[in-house]
Amino acid sequence: MEKKPRSVKDKRYEEKHKAERKAKSLSWGTSVPRETAENINAFLKKYGYTKIELIEAGYKALLDEAAARP
Repeated sequence: MEKKPRSVKDKRYEEKHKAERKAKSLSWGTSVPRETAENINAFLKKYGYTKIELIEAGYKALLDEAAARP
């Protein structure tokens, strides 16, 4: 029996679980200027935060700000 390359197995797995992944997560596919992205990445690395934590904290801050508006 011939072993299949890892890439073939990975692709088969991804195709099989694509709908499950799409239902679970969302990717916005957005961009920011390179200098801004590099500054953000440096900050995250320095303080040990993840991009998810950044997004969640920013979202919470905006929710709080919106709630304070008249």
